Amino acid sequence: MRVLLLYPLFPKSFWSFDKALELIGRQVTIPPLGIITVAAILPQTWEFRLVDRNVRAETEADWEWADLVIISGMIVQKPDMLHLIREAKQRGKLVAAGGPYVTSVPEAAQSAGVDFLVLDEGELTLPLLVEALERGETSGILRANGEKPDVTHTPIPRFDLLEMEAYSDMSVQFSRGCPFQCEFCDIIVLYGRKPRTKTPAQLLAELQTLYDLGWRRSIFMVDDNFIGNKRNVKLLLRELGPWMAAHGYPFRFSTEASVDLAQDQELLDLMIAANFNAVFLGIETPDTDSLALTQKFQNTRNSLIEAVQRINRSGLRVMAGFIIGFDGEKPGAGDRIIEFVEATAIPQAMFSMLQALPSTALWQRLEKEGRLLDGQHKDANINQTTLINFIPTRPVEELAREYTKCFWELYEPDRYLARVYRHFAHMRPSPNKKKFRRPGLKDIRALLIICWRQGLKRKTRFQFWHQIFLIIRHNPGVFEHYIINCAHLEHFIDYRQIVCDEIAAQLAEIVVQEPDFTPQTPEVIEAAVH
Repeated sequence: MRVLLLYPLFPKSFWSFDKALELIGRQVTIPPLGIITVAAILPQTWEFRLVDRNVRAETEADWEWADLVIISGMIVQKPDMLHLIREAKQRGKLVAAGGPYVTSVPEAAQSAGVDFLVLDEGELTLPLLVEALERGETSGILRANGEKPDVTHTPIPRFDLLEMEAYSDMSVQFSRGCPFQCEFCDIIVLYGRKPRTKTPAQLLAELQTLYDLGWRRSIFMVDDNFIGNKRNVKLLLRELGPWMAAHGYPFRFSTEASVDLAQDQELLDLMIAANFNAVFLGIETPDTDSLALTQKFQNTRNSLIEAVQRINRSGLRVMAGFIIGFDGEKPGAGDRIIEFVEATAIPQAMFSMLQALPSTALWQRLEKEGRLLDGQHKDANINQTTLINFIPTRPVEELAREYTKCFWELYEPDRYLARVYRHFAHMRPSPNKKKFRRPGLKDIRALLIICWRQGLKRKTRFQFWHQIFLIIRHNPGVFEHYIINCAHLEHFIDYRQIVCDEIAAQLAEIVVQEPDFTPQTPEVIEAAVH
């Protein structure tokens, strides 16, 4: 069996870092971990060919070669995913589709003509696909019926299928699931509230595979909450730290975690010892009432500002996510987010307007209240260029204005660079001594371009050189990470304009086509809050 694995296009997003990647000659931030795990689960007697369309387009030779086409993706990849299904069927190919988007909304793939829907987690449903093909079947819906697989049996992903030089980071996964109950989150719907983890030996075997393939750059631990099972993650870190030391610290790790990480200094110290350098926190909003309403109670127990500062001082760069549009939200939420980001000096603060994702508690509540939008705006899309997909409790024009103001102001070049400096100035340098590796020509070229654009061409020139001098003088151990985050400005200058333009265009369309897109009454607001 010859299998063509297709990974659909991503739109430009907060995390695409297009302009920054150009500086170092890379095309994409991270590879499609899910689809190379699919390749590892399927029979290894089959032949596989992977095309990540974010790296290159598939060719007619690829189509002709394939006996079976497998497509997987997330909600933001929906347009290209459905396009690929149609392209495959036009060529008479047998098509199987799976992944988070198809599992949440299987109807869209069915309407595009897919043959097999491989839903839920692949460890359970891919063997069902193999059995169906062996029986000669040509279509079917394969589900796990509520079961969750034991990920301690998940094989090492087929990293060898990747065009590795195209990516700035690799990715691995240690756990699935999250113990919390945030109303808007689909992770607990897809993967459950009981975090399941691999064994330390499994993850070290994956890292050894990447090491043997020659990878020596960053690795993103894609867990939606890396510390969801603190006992098991500490077991991992106690083995990962010595492994990293023995190999000369070949990788830098980043991940996502809940904000209660700040309350566990042992866990922070173990992450630093294993060479973690960054963590993404779901702050969502500094408004306690909104956090309580959306059932994100873990963010209400301690000071969020103090939590961010504690994590930062321990040696981790903090990235954070914020949302505008919660029910009962008071005017000025955008300004309060700006104040929080400036107070904590978080360099990269990601914003989105609240989206009701399929099958989440938020989706179910809004559907019951009759507040989900019909038509093209009903489909949730967690990209940052998308308006809210339900009738909010504030005027949508007000939400859009606050949202775009956040993006525009926080990514003003001088403001962004000032936060980067404040964030790194007080960060403890990594204690880990990695093997010296001479900078490549691409890295030197990238540094020169940054110095030209930010230190000579733009009005940030005096600020740029002053801050570099202070970093070198007072905290030289963070210099490399500091420069990398300065480079990210190249992306944000471009992306903030895209966000503002696309939100404005969608707002104009809504005003014309859906004049009844109005906020709820005070009575509904009161009921929602209480």
